[in-house]
This record gives sequence, C-alpha cells and structure tokens, in this order.
Amino acid sequence: MVYKNNWKYFQEDLILSYLANMLRCEEGQSGPTYDSLQDVIDKKSFRPSVNLSSPTITNISFTLYAILGVVSQSQILTTFLWLRLYWFHEFLIWDPEACDGITKISLPVKDLWTPDIIVYDVDDDVSQACPYVYVNHTGHIRYDRMLRLVSACNLQIFSFPFDIQNCSFTFGSYMHTIKDVRVSPALSFKEMTVNSKRYLQASGEWELVDILGDTNILKFGIDEWDIITFWVVIKRRPILYVVNLIIPSSFLMIIDILSFYLPPHSVDRSSFKMTLILGYTVFLLIMNDLLPSTANGTPLIGIYFSVCLAFMTISLLETVLITCVLHHNSMKYREVPHWVQVLTLNAWFFCPLASGTMTLDVPELRQISQDLREMNTYLSILRKEDHLQNQWCHVGYILDFLLFRIYLLIITGYALVIICMWCIWMNQ
Repeated sequence: MVYKNNWKYFQEDLILSYLANMLRCEEGQSGPTYDSLQDVIDKKSFRPSVNLSSPTITNISFTLYAILGVVSQSQILTTFLWLRLYWFHEFLIWDPEACDGITKISLPVKDLWTPDIIVYDVDDDVSQACPYVYVNHTGHIRYDRMLRLVSACNLQIFSFPFDIQNCSFTFGSYMHTIKDVRVSPALSFKEMTVNSKRYLQASGEWELVDILGDTNILKFGIDEWDIITFWVVIKRRPILYVVNLIIPSSFLMIIDILSFYLPPHSVDRSSFKMTLILGYTVFLLIMNDLLPSTANGTPLIGIYFSVCLAFMTISLLETVLITCVLHHNSMKYREVPHWVQVLTLNAWFFCPLASGTMTLDVPELRQISQDLREMNTYLSILRKEDHLQNQWCHVGYILDFLLFRIYLLIITGYALVIICMWCIWMNQ
C-alpha cells in the first residue's frame, strides 16, 4: 500500500514538473511567447535536463555525399558528409493546441545548448554549420551540419584496382562523460546506406558498398565516454585502370609472344624484342602516377607489371640463346654434343664415309687417282660442314619450339591466376 502511494506521488511530481517547464502561449500569437523562449535562452549554458543525473541522449546519423579523394601514400580519406544530430531539450516543450497549432519552430543554434559531438579520428574538419536548429513541440531538436572530413584510414591496396576499403568515423562527446551525454544511431545503418548511395551513384572513382556501425565505451582513467563508430565500406571503380594499365600491358605481352613466330635465321628478332622492352619500360614510367604506393606493401598490379617485364627479359635471353646456336656454333663447325643429340635429335649418330684403296702402277692413272681422292676429300669436308650446319639449325629450331611452348605455358598459367584473383575481388 505504501509502495502504491509513493508511485502515485512520483507520477504527480513528474506531471507537475512537465507542466511547469512547458513554454507559455498567448492568444493572438502563434507559437510560444518570446518571454518564455528568452527564459530558456538565458539557461543555454546549462544542460537541458530537469534531473541532471539522467544523461542527454544524442542521436546521430549522416549521409555520405561525396568521396573527394583517397591518398594511399599518406593513408588519408577525404569525404563530404551531411551530419544530423537529434537531442531532447526538456525546457522547450509547448502545447500546440494552445499555440495556434504551431508544432515546429526554428531557433538560432548559438542561443541553445548543443552537445559537443566531434569526430575522433579526423586530421582536419572543415565544417559548414547551419546557424539554426529545428525545435519540435515535444522538445526534440534537429541540428544539421555539413562536414568536409580529412580522416586517417588504413588502406589495403594489394588488390588494386579491384580493392575494397573499410574506413571508420568515430563520433562522441568531447567533454561530457557517459553520465552526461549518451550517443546512439538516429537511423538504421541500412537506411544510412540507401540514403548515401543515392548521392554516390555517379560520384567519381569510388562507390559505396555498405555503412556499418556499433556503439562502445571509451575509457580513459576513471572517466568513460560513450562513442559510436561507423564503418564506411567503399569499392573502387576499376574501369579507368583496366583501360589505361592492364589492357595496354596485355597487348604488349601478346606482341612479345607473337614475336616468336619471326624466323630466327633471317630476321633480327633480338632487336625487335629489345625495342619492345624499351617501349614497355617507357609505358611503366608514364603510368607510374596511376599506381598507389605505400610503405605497407606493393599492389598486385605492380607485381604483375614487374613479372611481365621479367618475362620479356627471359624472352630476349631465349632469343639470344637461339641466335648463338644458329650462328656462333655453326660458323665454327663444331660437333653437336651427344646430350644435345639425345634431347633434340633423338641421338642421331653419324656414319663415317667408306673409303677404299686402289693400287695403280701407271703414273698417269696414279696422278688422276690422287686428284680424285683430293676432290673427294674436299667434297666430304664440304658435305660434313653443311651437315653440321643443318644439325645446329635443327637443334636451334627445336630449342626455339620447346622454349616457346614452355614460355607460353608459364604465361598462360600466370595470366589465369591473376585473372581469377581479380575476378574474385570484383565479385566481393
């Protein structure tokens, strides 16, 4: 019985306190009277709470308008936000029926108490604050701010240009602890994502994937602050880099592969490949500004370019080897080594030419026979030299065929691995 009486008295006290704090309205005047508003303005230095032991709850939402830039070297993200704050002012309450049906008014923000909400992980904050706030007859206030934030973001650029970045914004009170100010999201994270995507559909290089968030408590010594962290997940639009980087590099690699079909004995293939390597190097120097670079790691596309340049160099070395086999060794008429014959010529062996002897007693016939033997010896040497040349040419062509197939197989496997990795990242 005593408990019921105490609860009844408590409810009556709340109703009386609520009626005592309501703004006055007069007949013939729309909205609360200026005197009652001035009384509230005079108390702007104090937190608008009848019971100071109960914290003021601040609801936070934002709309991501634009992603102005991402600097990978300094790990900086520049964004443009529309921040919206809501809180409850217990001294700005009136009855709309007594105030000519007025349910909402605007007041200068400098004349009211406002929560000191800041963004913690920001290097630079350029704010365009609205000079007014909207006040509802229930005491709920809406305050809008346009923010240009330069914030730190741990960028992961390994999968560039198909990378997805996850950057965070942490909002909280600068001075008021958890006993005075609490923060919470004003909208669901899905609603924030949908609203932001409307403005970022045709906004430069980046597109918004999702906005996530969570509330937490920041402890420092004996004090605690209520904070809310938003994670903005963005994905790069890769078409610019695919057209300017990947496709030209692929064309140069295809030309390098097709250069193996040039006949090595009649065309200076090595000069063509050296010109191709020089052109690829100039291409990398020109496109170097498009590649991100950080101290944390190298993007996969940078490794891709380096491996392509290494493949071109290996291709040039293969051409030098084939040229050496076709020209250098054949000019000296060396015998083809046995292990080379086993690998390339199926162990072809050479049978010596049969020679016979004939005894002549007639001096004229003896001289003719000697001349014929000398001619036969000279022709045999010529035939042997020509045969050695043909053998070395055959070895060179077979080596060129085998090395080209191995080179083509390695490049195909490498290209498939790179394409599969990029396709997986694109579909994330």
